Amino acid sequence: MNDERAVSIAKRSRARKRRYYEMGPDYSVGGRPGYWLEDESILPPYEVFRLPASTAPASFVFDKSKGSLPYDLEPYYGWWLISDRTKAVLEGLDPEAFVFVPCHVRVPQGSYHGPDYWLCDVVRVLDALDESQSRLIIRIEDNPRSLDFGKKVYLALPGSKRVFTEAAIGKAHIFRMAHAEADVICDQDMKDACKAAGLKRIRFKDVSKP
Repeated sequence: MNDERAVSIAKRSRARKRRYYEMGPDYSVGGRPGYWLEDESILPPYEVFRLPASTAPASFVFDKSKGSLPYDLEPYYGWWLISDRTKAVLEGLDPEAFVFVPCHVRVPQGSYHGPDYWLCDVVRVLDALDESQSRLIIRIEDNPRSLDFGKKVYLALPGSKRVFTEAAIGKAHIFRMAHAEADVICDQDMKDACKAAGLKRIRFKDVSKP
């Protein structure tokens, strides 16, 4: 194999290698939220963690006198409260990864005329971490009060690096990490789609960098 062909193959290999990001709400914005769920009894118990597709439509109150109104992606319990345009991006790129529950929005006075909102959960979980190439804490949970008691858990502290196995991810663009399900990982395509749509208050952290 000559040098030019080797360089060409190496470039194609690097081009195919995907970059991955931890995706979630931008907590740096801060401020008190001016929205809340009227009836939290519709939510599954804490032990369930994932949001069932059968969850009844959620009734929210939006009141800007109490705090900031939601943008495109906000935290709500272990899930996201997302705008209609965020749903269009997520669902359009990777429809099998999510559960969406419609929200009915009420305002204290008058009628609500803003965008539709949805409770969203990333329900795909992949055991895709290359432990030998990653740098993070891997341990067995020893807290009896934890839902993960006795199970393997990953802890990505500052300075951590996560490397994933492409074969385990396949064509997926977004997933939760097995052994660290609070962490949502997306690829470059998902990040680019969110940026192209102008979605606000979404944070992307490159997991390959400390």
